[in-house]
Amino acid sequence: MMYLKSFTFPDADMEFDFFMGIRRTCYDSYYPFKILSHHDLDRLDFDIVTILYGGNGSGKSTVLNVIAEKTGICRDSIYNRSNFFPDYVKMCRMNAEEEIPQNSRIITSDDVFDYMLNIRSLNEGIDLKREELFDEYLDAKYSHFQMKSMADYEQLKKVNNSRRKTQSRFVRGELMDNVRERSNGESAFLYFTEKISEDGLYLLDEPENSLSPKRQMELVNFLEESARFFGCQFIISTHSPFLLSMRGARIYNLDNNPVEIERWTDLENVRTYYDFFKIHEKEFL
Repeated sequence: MMYLKSFTFPDADMEFDFFMGIRRTCYDSYYPFKILSHHDLDRLDFDIVTILYGGNGSGKSTVLNVIAEKTGICRDSIYNRSNFFPDYVKMCRMNAEEEIPQNSRIITSDDVFDYMLNIRSLNEGIDLKREELFDEYLDAKYSHFQMKSMADYEQLKKVNNSRRKTQSRFVRGELMDNVRERSNGESAFLYFTEKISEDGLYLLDEPENSLSPKRQMELVNFLEESARFFGCQFIISTHSPFLLSMRGARIYNLDNNPVEIERWTDLENVRTYYDFFKIHEKEFL
């Protein structure tokens, strides 16, 4: 499903006119002005899957953040919002073919990293409580407790419970299990599958971070199926050759000036991988 058909950014002349007309004297940065215009990027036409490729500083993340702000889609993490960011977004224009669904969102590396940290912190808290319950079990089981009033009723239940159960069963009954332990890659992949649902526009900023090559291939399959069968549109910034190879993707090379559409097999990163493995081809036989 196509929700966002095209997006227009201010060109160098529009930026010049803006700065000639401002009266502000206190500001920390021009950002995001002069980033995309430096590459003569003033318009993007989207497909079901559109990929932004380029090195650090090429403006990939800037494009996603500007589109996310203009469309008003959900986001979790904060981002570099300078004094001029609202002015820049106001000068942008978008052409939406369909109403953008409410479940649309931008997903950044910070979102995934925070998710993994939250799981780790939750498990650490559970582990600490488990150690306290081990001691509590032993105290209850081997104590000479006698109930003297109704105020002691809860402790009596705990003593009886500890004498009827093994230590592990007692602790499991008193405490939720840990969130299932996963590798960082597993947790990152799970985050994408939880946040991406049917019929939405999703902006993904370098989703390959924290993912092994195998997990990246699984993510590619998930994204392709979401686009093909479940009405999702994706705009993705990436260096990953696995994501760059997505079927039918329109790829903009932001390292070029002006920005151009290229085949994934012609991109520098992909050619570097290709040349490397060609040199070592015999070692794989």
